Amino acid sequence: MTDYRYLIVGGGMVADSAARGVREIDPDGSIGIVSEDVDRPYARPALSKKLWTDPEFDWDEKVDLHTEETGATFVLGTRVTAIDRTGKTVTTDDGATHGYERLLIATGGKPRSLPGLEPSERVLDYRSAADYRRLRALADAGAHVAVVGGGYIGTEIAAGVVQNGARVTLVDPDEIVGGRMFPEDLATAFQQRFVDHGVELRLGRRVTSGSETDTGVVLTLDDGSVVEADAVVVGLGIEPATALAADAGLTVRDGILVSSTLRTDDDSVFAAGDVAEYPDRILGTRRVEHVDNAQQQGRQAGRNLADADETYDHTPMFYSDVFDMGYEAVGQVSTSLRTLEDWQEPTVTGVVYYLDDDQLVRGILLWNVWDKTDEARKVLAEAHALTTDMLPGRITA
Repeated sequence: MTDYRYLIVGGGMVADSAARGVREIDPDGSIGIVSEDVDRPYARPALSKKLWTDPEFDWDEKVDLHTEETGATFVLGTRVTAIDRTGKTVTTDDGATHGYERLLIATGGKPRSLPGLEPSERVLDYRSAADYRRLRALADAGAHVAVVGGGYIGTEIAAGVVQNGARVTLVDPDEIVGGRMFPEDLATAFQQRFVDHGVELRLGRRVTSGSETDTGVVLTLDDGSVVEADAVVVGLGIEPATALAADAGLTVRDGILVSSTLRTDDDSVFAAGDVAEYPDRILGTRRVEHVDNAQQQGRQAGRNLADADETYDHTPMFYSDVFDMGYEAVGQVSTSLRTLEDWQEPTVTGVVYYLDDDQLVRGILLWNVWDKTDEARKVLAEAHALTTDMLPGRITA
């Protein structure tokens, strides 16, 4: 058995930030990172953004997070199968046991799959650097790639692949690409970028079945039509990987329930990142699947592993870049809410506010408006004191 003062289950950006957070408090305590990934922690957003659009974007300099600088020991390509909270150990799928004094669960999430298809060389759930390497090889060979899902990852991948010379078909259950997030005029302009770049759109359609052949993948859609492609990228979101925590007797709801200091029910066990349901100081209890949260919450979890006992008080943002359009956002960005648009140039530069039934701002979309997320957080924090006529002009580019 190998013992660590600090043991991290999961090897993503949370793990890197947590290891660095530990080192801010404790320069010497041993850190172990057990990860199913075969690569050390890396900047995951690059897999669907800069690596496709910037030929000078270097993996070693820009993507590899160099977590080895913390002195952590890595156990890669290995899955933790059980946590023994009484004995303070974890067991892995190779039969090994690792002891801990403090444990951080950063298991992230498992991608939702398509009916009849399992991940393979041609069916990519696109969560790892290995997926990027495979898709890059296919795109460089001019393959036809089907992307299923018009959300955050799906639109970035479709844009990145088509800009690298491959043929792309985007299958999206929404009638307009981006229709679940953006008001109709903005979603229409967003969709047009994909049309202009030659992406074939299958809108308002869902995949009912799929099969893999020796040379490609066949998708059957709910209208009976068929998409034949060399590969498929599945971008249907994730389910938080909470089973390990639940089996260990920790409280799980939408995610692993943690306190404001990111502790679980067990004082020796913390959780952070995609898998953690935490109390946001502005927006209430929530679970966030974006990189800003992974970095900031991971750092705070690491500091608290090392006895800092500090509240996580950051309300995270998220962002995306697609073709020549980009945005940053804070809070709930969904057209299930009422929207108030404040454009400096319609569908090019402006702010969209998302309001609940009580006319309170619950989310803010900054469209080609940069470095204003602190102002957006301030609006969300002061929402009860703001009326809708006070919003236009409040945040500008």
